[in-house]
Amino acid sequence: MRRFLPFLLALLALPSGMAQSTPSSAPLPTCEVADVPTAFTGYDQWGLTLVDTHFLLPAGYSPPDLVPTSEAGIGGGGELRAFVIPHLKAMAEAAAAAGHPIAVQSAYRSYQTQVTTFQYWVKVDGYAYALKTSARPGHSEHQLGTTLDIRAKGGQAPWDFQDWAATPTGAWVAENAWRFGFAMSYPKGYESETCYAYEPWHYRYLGAAAAKEIHDRGITTRAYLWGLEQQHAAKP
Repeated sequence: MRRFLPFLLALLALPSGMAQSTPSSAPLPTCEVADVPTAFTGYDQWGLTLVDTHFLLPAGYSPPDLVPTSEAGIGGGGELRAFVIPHLKAMAEAAAAAGHPIAVQSAYRSYQTQVTTFQYWVKVDGYAYALKTSARPGHSEHQLGTTLDIRAKGGQAPWDFQDWAATPTGAWVAENAWRFGFAMSYPKGYESETCYAYEPWHYRYLGAAAAKEIHDRGITTRAYLWGLEQQHAAKP
């Protein structure tokens, strides 16, 4: 974020980002502010883990395979999980070829870093507003190591624009990120469903199949992940 089921077994045997969701029978939870442990916390369950204002990761969740984003040939700094790097590299190369080079604004953030980040925005905007634009510690997708904030290469922070997706680079990323396995976590007009304000720069790697499903069905990543969780809950 800014400003800073035999069926499940077969499902989990796939690369996590290849999981296929079906419409959930249970309604998506409200955006209640709570601290409920998320259901999937294994480092190999990165494509299943739901974190939002309600569900959180353990404080000690820190992927062991973090590498510099520079290995993707992209500027901006930070780290992501190693398996994300080839996909980020492919997206960055395609963006540059299209005349819209990108850079990393923010990538992995530890629990402790998120403590500082959230406290900062509480001081700047107040607690109620910060809840909409920044995640409390343990509730940030950045802690997964599969999520990044993107900006234009050489450009200013994406949240400095009225709508970064309306810029040439932001529009290209919004149109094409799914092709590389990335999904926008907080799309415009879905704030009551995603639990956070619109963030056209915040993308989570879920894998090609998952990102395509989210794109084709026109659903949010939160709805997709909740669907997977409900499949698990329905297992005999």
